Amino acid sequence: MKQKLTIKTLIKEAQIFCAEQSKFQHKELFGVTDGKAVGTLIEQKFQKHLNDKYEVTIGSSASGVDLPSDDILTDIKVTSIKQPQSSCPFKDAKQKVFGLGYNLLVFVYDKADDPKTKTATLNFVSCSFVAKERTADLQQLTV
Repeated sequence: MKQKLTIKTLIKEAQIFCAEQSKFQHKELFGVTDGKAVGTLIEQKFQKHLNDKYEVTIGSSASGVDLPSDDILTDIKVTSIKQPQSSCPFKDAKQKVFGLGYNLLVFVYDKADDPKTKTATLNFVSCSFVAKERTADLQQLTV
């Protein structure tokens, strides 16, 4: 029986995934310049990586959050260091001020194509977990 995924194991597995994927040669990404295509592939691979090891709920595009269970509630964002993702996760001003209401897991990669092997390597330069409480412009203080 699979272990239930926790935030702690999510962060650990994200680091492992980035290290593994930084060594992997992707034939399907050779010559691809569309960041959305790269992001979608990496999100799917990471979700599979988690699903193979843990009991985890995988979201759909309709749900809007990649890992929607109440205890994880995390959206995955993948972006290039050379062309950072321009899409904004905020749907309205209220979210921008008070927060998204979910966590973010952000993968930042540097892509290099190898013309000899006709493959692409994604060197992950950063993997960050941002707790939902820290996704707002306004940080509430307790006194």
